[in-house]
Amino acid sequence: MDQSTIAQLQLLQQNLQNLLLQKQQLQNNLIELESALQEIKTSEKCYKIMGHIMVASPKDAVSKELAEKKEMNDLRLKNYLSQEEKLKRSIGDIQKELMQEKK
Repeated sequence: MDQSTIAQLQLLQQNLQNLLLQKQQLQNNLIELESALQEIKTSEKCYKIMGHIMVASPKDAVSKELAEKKEMNDLRLKNYLSQEEKLKRSIGDIQKELMQEKK
């Protein structure tokens, strides 16, 4: 077996694991944003944290800002999903190659 191929496989697996962690964090962030957007719809007042203080803010402005953040995170999630598929394909290809060499 080729040591460089095994090292490449290990590197791809580490990259995939890191990507999955980042994707999970992004998904958690999206859940929080969606929850905040839902809460804004039902509340009378809206507050925004700026630095170390909480300031009353117009609901429309906060809602727009959260929606923009959500849209950006949705795009990032699509990018992560694409990268995840590419890494999984590469890992699968290398694993097949290693199994062929082993036979």
